[in-house]
Amino acid sequence: MSQASIMELVEKTSLKADPPQFDIGDTVDVHLKILEGTKERIQVFSGVVIARSGCGSKEMFTVRRIVAGQGVERKFPVHSPRVEKVEVKRSGVVRRAKLYFLRDRIGKAVRLKERRR
Repeated sequence: MSQASIMELVEKTSLKADPPQFDIGDTVDVHLKILEGTKERIQVFSGVVIARSGCGSKEMFTVRRIVAGQGVERKFPVHSPRVEKVEVKRSGVVRRAKLYFLRDRIGKAVRLKERRR
């Protein structure tokens, strides 16, 4: 067996059976499992998906939100067992793959138009 085929077999075991379906520009709630000592709880991180990168088990997505007037970005692995679920709240109209231009905007300029379903 070649090294590439061995890597594929290892990656297949770590992939989720039904990965969450969302796009760039969507406003999402990411439900995360947080361990505090022996207790486990779920914490929700809400924001706009500004980027997706990678493929397979290494696929990541970046979520941005504003907290107390300060921009906060966080990257999550799509296939992580810590990510309980990704819930889409709104879908935004976007014309590009990366929304890094939102970093320079403040106030109402950060909002995206809603996509009709």
